[in-house]
Amino acid sequence: MNEIVDGPKPKHAQLREILRRLAEQELAPGSPIPSERDLAERYGVSRITVRAAVGQLVADGLLTRAKGRGTFTAKRRYDLQLFLASFTSDMKARGVEPSTEVISCGQAAPGSKASLGLEADEYAYRVVRLRKADGAPLALEAGWYSPHMLPELDRCDLTGSIYEIIATRYGIQLDHARQTVWAETADAETAKALDVRKGSPLLVFRRVASSDGQPCEDVTSWYRGDLYQVTMQLDRTVPGSGPNSAKGGTT
Repeated sequence: MNEIVDGPKPKHAQLREILRRLAEQELAPGSPIPSERDLAERYGVSRITVRAAVGQLVADGLLTRAKGRGTFTAKRRYDLQLFLASFTSDMKARGVEPSTEVISCGQAAPGSKASLGLEADEYAYRVVRLRKADGAPLALEAGWYSPHMLPELDRCDLTGSIYEIIATRYGIQLDHARQTVWAETADAETAKALDVRKGSPLLVFRRVASSDGQPCEDVTSWYRGDLYQVTMQLDRTVPGSGPNSAKGGTT
């Protein structure tokens, strides 16, 4: 039903459902929706009613507003995959074309900034890259890499998967990683690289990956908050918990 009628259901709620179907079923991600005035005229409602319906869908994350440009359907969000895989293979598995721009690559002394088991004055490879999905900037990535495990890494073509290089060139299989996630807002430099406004929300991932207990990579990635999300399945209990656990179970 694409008409708004008088009845017990408020008009803004009826319009919200019409626009929800439009955004979910008819328009591609990132498409503009009709203007506030056009919607008011098309459905015979006030602009206040239109604002209420659109505002709720913006709050729900289904629509986004761009100042001076209008309102658009939200772009597709990518779900974090909770397993050890490269950005390149992850994007390809989703049917998305990955690409990478190498911003800088060289040697520097990380000191205590990287968990690579190096001496304080030892150098490591520092690689900064911009990761894209279907041509759109998705993440800014800054990584430290072990010079002992990956000699001459800076001579490799790093526009593809570093994990593939680690496996094929060095014969190393990364088998463990510890990843920490937090939220930040984009500073001016990161915002420019990711093509977002300064202060935009970001999801930050720091991953330390190792092989046979030897740390190989310490990388931090800043992902656009409007294009990336984390979904986790939570069970009621964890191994060793519950009413018969020595730890006393869960609350």
